[in-house]
Amino acid sequence: MPGSTAAIEQVFREEYGRLIASLVRRFGDIDIAEDAAGEALVVALEKWPESGVPPNPGGWLTTTAANRAIDKLRREKLRDDKHRQAVDMYDDTPHESLGIFEQDEDDRLRLMFTCCHPALAPEARIALTLRLLGGLTVEEIAQAFLVPETTMGQRITRAKKKIAAARIPYKIPDASDLPERVSTVLTVLFLVFNEGYLSTGDGSPIRAELTAEAIRLARILRSLMPEEPEVTGLLALLLLTEARREARVRGGELVRLDDQDRGGWDRELIAEGHALVRECLALDRPGRYQVLAAINAVHTDAPTAEATDWAQVAALYDQLLRIDPSPIVALNRAVAIAELDGPEVALAQVDRLGQDSPVLASYHAFHATRADLLRRLGRSSEAREAYDAALAVCDNTAERAYLSRRRGELV
Repeated sequence: MPGSTAAIEQVFREEYGRLIASLVRRFGDIDIAEDAAGEALVVALEKWPESGVPPNPGGWLTTTAANRAIDKLRREKLRDDKHRQAVDMYDDTPHESLGIFEQDEDDRLRLMFTCCHPALAPEARIALTLRLLGGLTVEEIAQAFLVPETTMGQRITRAKKKIAAARIPYKIPDASDLPERVSTVLTVLFLVFNEGYLSTGDGSPIRAELTAEAIRLARILRSLMPEEPEVTGLLALLLLTEARREARVRGGELVRLDDQDRGGWDRELIAEGHALVRECLALDRPGRYQVLAAINAVHTDAPTAEATDWAQVAALYDQLLRIDPSPIVALNRAVAIAELDGPEVALAQVDRLGQDSPVLASYHAFHATRADLLRRLGRSSEAREAYDAALAVCDNTAERAYLSRRRGELV
């Protein structure tokens, strides 16, 4: 590999999560780990353009960074204190429910659970995960979530201080706490993916770098926890959703699933996602992400929109409602009912949902669904009002373009 600056920075980004996790485990301090990693990059940028990227760049970076951290701790006479802190916060025994990992994988899993600790604010969990394991810069994370770079920097700094002050350990949770903690990690990865897939604000409607990072982190988690079906289910869901990304926006406007060019779907991702769904079905321990993945598998299995097995989709939403009885799940089920029993039956269900769940008033998909059903029933005036309500709370540029066009087509 040539030792160009771009190649070096790409290697550094790919190795960043593994590097930081190893340094945090060794020195017990995120700031020291980040500073040492940054110094290792500087050395790499000085040496690699001439010598080329070494055969094991991750090992080179880790050794260089560790040496820099040790030098700094010696200078500041903090080494013993930091090492004691690391011992206190790091549990090096194999985890009973996960088996024995390679050290670097074990380190990343520990750090992932730290980044997603429930003591941290939800937005801080996402930011830390992207920064420490995804290797994104503070500027990139701030741009992704449409906040000033200083705000995002302060958010990350506060989260790191919280970890230190609360002595949040760098460890895999105990078996009794694992299900809840895994759920938190999966939620963070799902939110990261969704922000990329349906980006908020006036920028690009899709942030491919965020969907890619979420998938990469989900793959790491899957490799570390292959026996956890919800981890497998989330990865399957992300892959099957990502497979449709290129066909989802055309000319700056959202393209509905039924109208997408299925020839533009990524068949390799679909095949991988379907295999993971079958693996989940064989385990017979259904969870939220597994069922969502199965729903997406039905859609991506249909060669045409008309061939979609809506009865199976509705049955899967029934199963999901038993696991997650939320109004949003019920709303999505109503969309399937519209295809089975007609828009009038579905509209009655959607209107009841609106009465029972006032929170849906601020959810643009609720109003967009009503608008579509009213449109199909020929109730144009009411459909126009529903489109207006959807536009008032929709902040994705491609969706707004689609809703505006559909509203303009009403007679």
